[in-house]
Amino acid sequence: MSEFKQNINPLLSIRNLEVAFGLPPEPLTSVVRNISFDLHEGQKLALVGESGSGKSVTALSILKLHDTRQTHYLHGEIKFAGQDLLSFNEDDMRKVRGQDVAMIFQEPMTALNPVYRIGEQLIEGLMLHKNMSRAKARAHMIELLDRTGIIEPHKRIDAYPHMLSGGQRQRVMMAMALACQPRLLIADEPTTALDVTIQAQIIELLEELQKEFGMAVLMITHDLNMVKRFADHVCVMKDGEIVEQNNVTDLFKNTKHSYTQHLLNSEPVKLVSENDISDSADELISAKNIRCYFPIKAGFFNRKIGDIKAVDDVSIVLKKSQTLGIVGESGSGKTTLGMCLLRLQSCEGEIILNGNIISDLNSREMRPLRKDIQVVFQDPFSSLSPRMNIKQIIEEGLKIHFPEFSIEERYQRIINILKEVGLEESMLSRYPHEFSGGQRQRIAIARVVILEPKLILLDEPTSALDVSVQKQVLTLLSNLQKKHNISYLFITHDLKVIRAMSHKVIVMRNGKVVEEGATEKLFENPENSYTKELLQASLFREQ
Repeated sequence: MSEFKQNINPLLSIRNLEVAFGLPPEPLTSVVRNISFDLHEGQKLALVGESGSGKSVTALSILKLHDTRQTHYLHGEIKFAGQDLLSFNEDDMRKVRGQDVAMIFQEPMTALNPVYRIGEQLIEGLMLHKNMSRAKARAHMIELLDRTGIIEPHKRIDAYPHMLSGGQRQRVMMAMALACQPRLLIADEPTTALDVTIQAQIIELLEELQKEFGMAVLMITHDLNMVKRFADHVCVMKDGEIVEQNNVTDLFKNTKHSYTQHLLNSEPVKLVSENDISDSADELISAKNIRCYFPIKAGFFNRKIGDIKAVDDVSIVLKKSQTLGIVGESGSGKTTLGMCLLRLQSCEGEIILNGNIISDLNSREMRPLRKDIQVVFQDPFSSLSPRMNIKQIIEEGLKIHFPEFSIEERYQRIINILKEVGLEESMLSRYPHEFSGGQRQRIAIARVVILEPKLILLDEPTSALDVSVQKQVLTLLSNLQKKHNISYLFITHDLKVIRAMSHKVIVMRNGKVVEEGATEKLFENPENSYTKELLQASLFREQ
């Protein structure tokens, strides 16, 4: 790690910053308070905390990217290279943005304009700040795209954002941010939505470019393992304030604040054992030779020219009360396999549920079985109807699958399941947007568990959650499994979660299962080279 002399003036110095939101004459709400830290040339500083802690508000304040009508800097100063940015007008800030201070956003698909080609967006900063001609700027950006690991950059530069993968889009954002060789790079959760192998590549690339350009980096994240691997210094935020800051080594070895310790203790812990399920346990669902191919069509007559083999000859067995973890990168076929097993996606092969072949059933014949096989999706905000309150959302399935229940019986079951998932009766009249991400995921789980299913497909159910909320949800799922004898198909690219939750694991790549086995055995002694690559790339393994 780098060493910094304290007598050298910092590149960025924030002192007693207080930011409030509100539209006068309504009262203002203070969202960050008493924020003070320094960032030196070439240093890597991490702002750590859960959602709502004020990390992004602090970072966006540096570039004054908040809505000026509703944002008020009540107190403090933000000095960059000795100049107070809070005193700058909009014209002055435009000269700073991109040239001296650049930012990589969490979700590149929303940060990139979908109606413009990548190249048009990449060269804009160079033409504005460096007065380059269009041709020279394009040549420079092709070179930088190649530097960030984009394959065939001379072709990709003319692509639209939707034509690139998540990892490629994030590399484009890095190239855009580095175009003018800024002195400070702000990276806001740059790897949250990426697979473990892509995460590792992006972090290694960021480190390499940071050293090459000599930039200071302000990393915003809730992933403590990434902080341990990447940063020199850490500021821990809670409720809009910095509760602890130190160099990385000392903070992890000698934690002083209880909240920091709470974050460190929130890493997933082992919640199941392979010994929980006996060899003689009954099978709940089995599948043989599952195939799901999507046709590739081209030409004037839209003729089929090939197939995408999303799931290619996969067989699995899941026993009652067991969790089968399905891991692999994006595009490996994980979710498609899950949808096939639940008959939500057409496929070839044989699927047996509770001793009955269901692969030949039509949609009408499947309807009575739907209450036994349920799904919890990755993003509860998009899977919960915004027009229904929580009572209506949870009650909907009961009305369909248990029509014999009276109004009183349904209400009592709703109250009981709310208590099980840690919510209160007073919340029933509220709508999804009035809840946090963790609470919405609990509602999604309650909606499913109230139907007393035998099998639940969990599709990345914790990937969008903070570490402490993630741990709470995983513990809840484990407790519900033990109480109701539920089997889980657990899809995720987070290997920490898989290790905590799964009795067995299958590893998928390009639609095929490349390795399977008991969780601990597979983690401790992987045989397939791709499995080894996933485990080595996972940020939970300290290097």
